[in-house]
Amino acid sequence: MTIRFLLLAAIAISTPLVSAAKPNIVLIMADDMGYGDLSCYGATELQTPHLDRLAVEGRRFTSGYCSASTCTPTRYSLLTGTYAFRKEGTGIAPPNSPAIIQPDTVTLPSLLKEAGYATAVIGKWHLGLGGKAGPDWNGALKPGPLEIGFDHCFLLPTTNDRVPQVYVEDHRVLNLDPADPLWVGNKKPDDDHPTGITHRHTLKMDWSHGHNSTIHNGISRIGFYTGGHAARFRDEDLADAWVERSIAWMEAHRAEPFFLFFSSHDLHVPRMPHERFQGKTRLGFRGDAIVQLDWCVGALMQALDRLQIAENTLVIFCSDNGPVLDDGYEDGAVEKNGSHRAAGPFRGGKYSVLEGGTRTPFITRWKGRIQPSVDDHAVVCTIDLPASLAALTEVPLPDDACLDSHNVLGALLGEGDTKGREHLIQQDNGRGGNYGYRVGKWKLQRHDAKRARNVVVENKLANTPVPRYRLFDLAEDPGESRNLMEEHPDIAQKLIAELEAHLARGRTR
Repeated sequence: MTIRFLLLAAIAISTPLVSAAKPNIVLIMADDMGYGDLSCYGATELQTPHLDRLAVEGRRFTSGYCSASTCTPTRYSLLTGTYAFRKEGTGIAPPNSPAIIQPDTVTLPSLLKEAGYATAVIGKWHLGLGGKAGPDWNGALKPGPLEIGFDHCFLLPTTNDRVPQVYVEDHRVLNLDPADPLWVGNKKPDDDHPTGITHRHTLKMDWSHGHNSTIHNGISRIGFYTGGHAARFRDEDLADAWVERSIAWMEAHRAEPFFLFFSSHDLHVPRMPHERFQGKTRLGFRGDAIVQLDWCVGALMQALDRLQIAENTLVIFCSDNGPVLDDGYEDGAVEKNGSHRAAGPFRGGKYSVLEGGTRTPFITRWKGRIQPSVDDHAVVCTIDLPASLAALTEVPLPDDACLDSHNVLGALLGEGDTKGREHLIQQDNGRGGNYGYRVGKWKLQRHDAKRARNVVVENKLANTPVPRYRLFDLAEDPGESRNLMEEHPDIAQKLIAELEAHLARGRTR
């Protein structure tokens, strides 16, 4: 009896430990959110109570990064653990882009699937669908998320300023009527096709630049499409649909470890939050979209509490790049911004390798495991999630995969080795040759184009001429305003050589 009792006791003790080694993982990615866009990161013009609660109950990183200052390359690096500048075709994906991540690629979801996780992505995709010819919108949309490790997807296939405005569920456009086939192209289908140029007077949100092709829901977009009318959604309903689908999926998989990638479209243009959020802030639709995103986070957290799985769920919040105000639509973001500093103390934003382009809110919470109310200054990046979560779930990481993903699990959890990564390469978009390279307090900027994008000049965004290399001390000058190349030539040359070596080697792990 004594031996049997001891065995039962050992099983009872060990079971929670096994469960704790495989927590549910909810990864929430905002879109175009800056370091200063949340009240827990210093915003005073609006309040984000649910995200503030997440920070209070977990770790708020002050040096949390995405790897690129635009969406497609960051999302590529997040899922593959490899810097996007190493692969052709990882710039901002057009509407008819084929799948950028191929089925034989080791990815974050495939690693977690190997560990026994159910996996889903719900929200914005923008990584292409289909084979070399691009998506077959009226047929099976594969390869796609299901071919790289996700069990389920419910997607906005591109990004909402690009056509088409339809949902993709697993391999098919949802609610598509075969009698009304969907066509997507980059040329106007006929002379009578309404666009933001020919029918500008009908728009409920005007465009400022570039977003003037096919009109849907009173908003003109990038690209052209026809048909698929039964499948089309209202912009205002995106957030609600994704929250509803996410909660239902978590409920269905509550008895097994699961990984949910909740990929929000807020705050990306066109900013058209649900009517119940419109006018909730003084910052126009951009501020209202922040409040809507905060509601989404609150709804997901409430679901975890209701399902009684919050204490076995690691929640990670991040953004795909820094902020932008006027990104193609006249939505009041510039005129109503007031004293709000979307990038916080940093310069630059979306499209830029300045800190404002890639340093964003980054929060981790795991009730009962992560110490609450901690400000962490370690450098962590979204590209590190494959290696870090593989380590958490004890899945071996193949040597030829996730080439730039570093195991920073200690920093994410606040346990063991908490120093984070030693260096980070930042890029703007695709393979343009503009990089940021941070090592400790030092930041090297390399601008092969000799122009810095998305810098505020006289209260307006501008592309400003710069030398190829600039050096900054982020501890003393977080706004990257004083170039120290001449004062510290030895440090500058060391960082230049290191960056060139990292680029040439093809990997940093």
